[in-house]
Amino acid sequence: MDNILQKLHENIKNSICETVKEGKIAIAFSGGVDSALMSKICTDLKYDVTLLTIGFPESHDIVFSKQVNEDLNYSHSVLEIESETFPSVSSKIHNKINTESLSWHENCIAFYYVSNLAKKLQFDTVVTANGIDELFCGYNAYREAFSEGESKILELMNEKLTNELKMMKAVNLIASDFGVKILQPLLSPKFIDYAKTIPLSEKIHDPEDLYRKHIIRKLASEIGVPKISCMKRKKALQYGSKIHKALLKTR
Repeated sequence: MDNILQKLHENIKNSICETVKEGKIAIAFSGGVDSALMSKICTDLKYDVTLLTIGFPESHDIVFSKQVNEDLNYSHSVLEIESETFPSVSSKIHNKINTESLSWHENCIAFYYVSNLAKKLQFDTVVTANGIDELFCGYNAYREAFSEGESKILELMNEKLTNELKMMKAVNLIASDFGVKILQPLLSPKFIDYAKTIPLSEKIHDPEDLYRKHIIRKLASEIGVPKISCMKRKKALQYGSKIHKALLKTR
C-alpha cells in the first residue's frame, strides 16, 4: 500500500476509534463501496459488526447488499418496507422534521427504518459512511463543477458538508425515538480537515468521470472489499431503497 493510501487508511481507522466507543455495532449497509469499506475496516478493528439493510422488496439495495455479503460473510439483517404503512411513516417524519428538502425527508425515512431494525436487534449504535461522497467528490454535481476549477469544487464541497451535518442532526432526531444513535466517523472535524488535504486528482479526474472517489475505491480494493462493491457506481440511499419512488407516489 503506497503512502497516500496508508495515511487515508490510518485516518479512517483513527476516526472510527475516536467516534465509536461501543464494541458491538450495526452498520447501515447498501453494498456500495462506502458502506462496504466502513464494514471491512470496523471488522478489521475487531468491532462486532452486524450489517443493516432496508428497502422495499426486491429493491436494488436489498439485492445488491446480499450479493456483496456473499463474499464478506458478515452478520446481515434486512428489513423490507411495507407499502401499506409507508405513507403514515412518511407523514409522521415530515411533520417531525418540518423540512421542504426532499432529500432530508427521504434520508430521515430511510434511517427511521434502519433505527427500527436496530432496535429490534437490540443495537443502540448504528455507524454510517456518510461524509465520503461529500469529501471525495461522490456526487454528480462535482462533475458539473469540475470545469469551473478547483475553487468551485471546494466551494461545493463545503456546501455539501454543511448540508450533510445539518441533515444528520435531523436523522438523529428520528433515530432517538428508537433509542438509537447514528454515528458518522467520517464527518468528524478532524477527518474533514484531513480529507481536504488529499489532492482532488485522487478524487475526480474530469467532467466525464462517472465513478469518482478513486482513492476510496483503491483503498477498498487494497484491504479486501469485494470487487463488485469497489467498482459500483453511486446509487443514493433513497433511490437504491426505492424510497424516492414510493414517496413521489404519496405526494
